[in-house]
Parts: sequence; C-alpha cells; structure tokens
Amino acid sequence: MKKLLAEFFGTFWLVFGGCGSAIFAAGYPELGIGFVGVSLAFGLTVLTMAYAVGHVSGAHFNPAVSIGLWAGGKFPAKELLGYILAQLVGAIVAAGALYLIVSGKDGFTDIGSFAANGYGALSPGGYSMTSALVAEFLLTLFFLLIILGSTYPKAPKGFAGIAIGLALSLIHLISIPITNTSVNPARSTSQALFAGGDFTSQLWLFWLAPIAGAIVAGFIHKAFFNKD
Repeated sequence: MKKLLAEFFGTFWLVFGGCGSAIFAAGYPELGIGFVGVSLAFGLTVLTMAYAVGHVSGAHFNPAVSIGLWAGGKFPAKELLGYILAQLVGAIVAAGALYLIVSGKDGFTDIGSFAANGYGALSPGGYSMTSALVAEFLLTLFFLLIILGSTYPKAPKGFAGIAIGLALSLIHLISIPITNTSVNPARSTSQALFAGGDFTSQLWLFWLAPIAGAIVAGFIHKAFFNKD
C-alpha cells in the first residue's frame, strides 16, 4: 500500500505540476514561461518526487516506466497492475484538480486542449500520426535507457533523480511541438478524459508508442548493458 500511495502522489504531482504549468503559465500574457518553462516543470516534478518517495516505490509515476523496468528485469510482473492503476488514479485526480481551478476563472467557457496530447490537427505543430508515433517511441526508449542506466548498481549513487528529471525536460524540449509530449500513458489519459473529443480517440497512440519504446529499451538494457 505504501508503494501504491507513493505512485499515486508522484503521478499526481507530475500531472498537476507539468500539465498545470502548460495550462496556467505557458502563455500567460507577457510573462508566460513558454515551452522551456513547461519542459523544466515536467522535469522538476519527477526530480522532486524521486527524492521524496523514490525510496518507497522506485518513483515510476508512469505505466511505460513500470513496463520498461519489467522488460529490463528490474520490476516484478505481479506488481505491474497495481502500479499502473495507482498511476492512472493519481493522474486523473490531478486533472480533476486542474479542471476545478481553471473553471473558476472569470469568463471561463471551455478548457480548450487542456494540455492533452494529439497528432494531425491536434498536434501543436501539425505533425502527422506517423511523426507522433516515431517521436513517442524513440523518446520513451531513450527515457527508459536513461532510467535503467542511472539506477544501475554501478552508476554514481544519489544522482539518478537528477539525470531522470533532466532527461524528461530534454524530451519535452524536443517534442512539445510534435505531440505536446506524452511518453506517459497515465498523463495522456488524464488530460484526454477532460479535453474529450478527438483527443480521446487519439489516446491509443499515447499508450502504444510509449509502451513499445519502453519494452524495447528494457530488452536492450538487459541484453547489452546489464552485464559486467
């Protein structure tokens, strides 16, 4: 139960802090934080919670991370379902909190994209489904390689959270214009449920591509890097 609560709170913070920065602060008149600010916000959510609860659950906060760690032989299959459910609930509760806040603004009419992920007409830069699929697959693959490598027993101690947080910031700097950056099915699901419409119908890609990339990364690490 402690592990599941840690995953709930960690994923809540990731969605509330990362997506919240995109919803409230990215385009704020004259003083908006822009893509760079949102990228840093996502990285900082993971970095801070990795040190806060990482010792409890391992700080996955992402179904693709849990599955990738399983593929790499670092996480037991029997715990996968519980972790994924805790991550989904944390993300959805965070999205609900964001909705309560944004709907209280004067003149509120609709939530717009709500920092949801998409391709084609829903891509910030108009990128196709193929572009989104390739980007999400590759970025999640490298994200898992960084996670698996930085948490390897022979890696420098105490720095994994920094490497992983910076990696997530870099991933967002690359791909916000392509898909609004997922690499996390729980984060994508929570925002799509509130944004609705075509965001929901495109959600399949933001489960398929990150999970496929994570599994491939797990197998690569197990075959080549997890050996003396």
